[in-house]
Amino acid sequence: MVEMTRYCPDCGGDRLFEQHHAAQGGCPDSADGWCPEWLCTGCGAALFAGPAACPAGLTQAPGLLPGRRAA
Repeated sequence: MVEMTRYCPDCGGDRLFEQHHAAQGGCPDSADGWCPEWLCTGCGAALFAGPAACPAGLTQAPGLLPGRRAA
C-alpha cells in the first residue's frame, strides 16, 4: 500500500492519502500503468498527483485566452 500525507480540502486539514490502484502497472487509465489518483482515507476525496497526460500537439487548453492561466 502506497500512502502520503497531503492537505484535504474536504476534511480541511492534513490527511493520509492512499493510491487508488496501488499495484504497479495496475491503472487502466494510464498508458504506463502508474496511477495518479490518490484518495483521502478520511473522506474519500480524490487528488491527482503526478504528471498529467496531454494529447500530442495540444499546446494550450481550448478556450483559454493567450496570456491567461487556469487554476
